[in-house]
Amino acid sequence: MPEGNDAKKKLEGLGQDIVSDIRAGKNPTFVTLARKRSNIIFDQKTGYLKLGRAKEERDFVNVAQSKRFMQTVAIAAKCHKFVKENLHTTIRGLFYQLKYSLGEDVDENIFNEQAESNPLIEDLEVALSLTREQLNLNANRKGVLAGNLKIIDTFGNERIQIDCSKQGRSGWAIPSDVDNDIEFVDLKAKYAIVVEKDALWQRLNEDGFWKKENAILITPQGQAARGTRRLIRKLADMGLPIYVFTDSDAWGWYIYWTIKTGSINLAHIGENVATPEARFIGVTMSDLDRYDFLNKLTMNASDVDLKRAQEMLRYDWIKKSREWVTELERMIKLKKKLEQDALQGPRLTFVDDYIKEKIRNKEYLP
Repeated sequence: MPEGNDAKKKLEGLGQDIVSDIRAGKNPTFVTLARKRSNIIFDQKTGYLKLGRAKEERDFVNVAQSKRFMQTVAIAAKCHKFVKENLHTTIRGLFYQLKYSLGEDVDENIFNEQAESNPLIEDLEVALSLTREQLNLNANRKGVLAGNLKIIDTFGNERIQIDCSKQGRSGWAIPSDVDNDIEFVDLKAKYAIVVEKDALWQRLNEDGFWKKENAILITPQGQAARGTRRLIRKLADMGLPIYVFTDSDAWGWYIYWTIKTGSINLAHIGENVATPEARFIGVTMSDLDRYDFLNKLTMNASDVDLKRAQEMLRYDWIKKSREWVTELERMIKLKKKLEQDALQGPRLTFVDDYIKEKIRNKEYLP
């Protein structure tokens, strides 16, 4: 993540530029890189999605753009206040800070829905080369970790050491911000495994899988939040191989791809949240050939499932992989899907053996 950025200074610089334009009789503008599908690029060299060079400009005197211009400035002003006071809130909290009327004689709020404010926060990130966390904005925590890793968390006036090997059945809740005032120390693990579902994470945690295999065990609890993706990137930077374990359907597979290449929505911070070196260990449609019992545990794929799989086949970064094209096409042909939970069919601990065998034999997809 960017270091040494002075959020307060950059926010003040934005405000000063606007004031200078007004005083000079110029039209104040806000310029950022366009965050739309046509400006998203898959960088073959780095292996992750990033923004192109197309820009988007908002003019204060343009009737079609003036409201979004005003909303963006309002967000910047509030974030400046948070940074100045060294106070943090969630993106939901910011929305409520700005959900008020424009005036007694104006029957309109600055924001009516959080769906209006969220993309403007990201626009501000891009325009100022800052992260949401540097603007003192967090999202809800989502994701859990267990393993031989210690964390130094400087919170308030306390410097707290957290031992992730001693968090019992609950594990360490991964925060939205894993960069500021957090240090990862004393890492003693051979690899990290990302398990899509919390239920399977609990099963593996109860078995002591991470202890026996000396692994870092993570669940994003579904689609990975940016804090969890950032944590995975940091673990890879610390030298750990990253393996991802999801359902055998388009949704589970897309969870893997957002971890690996980043996502369209977060292309502006792709370098910091994507882990191109990640590998997929299952579940796959080809597992039906290897584990006969799974053929009795498949589920019918819905029309929505099949449509999502077809969409994935059109992504440049996926269709270049012969192995993934084969998996997606087979799912579409069979109209079947397979949950990772099905691996508990023979016995509850079978999932442990499945993971160990896949990793030991390097039976993973790129």
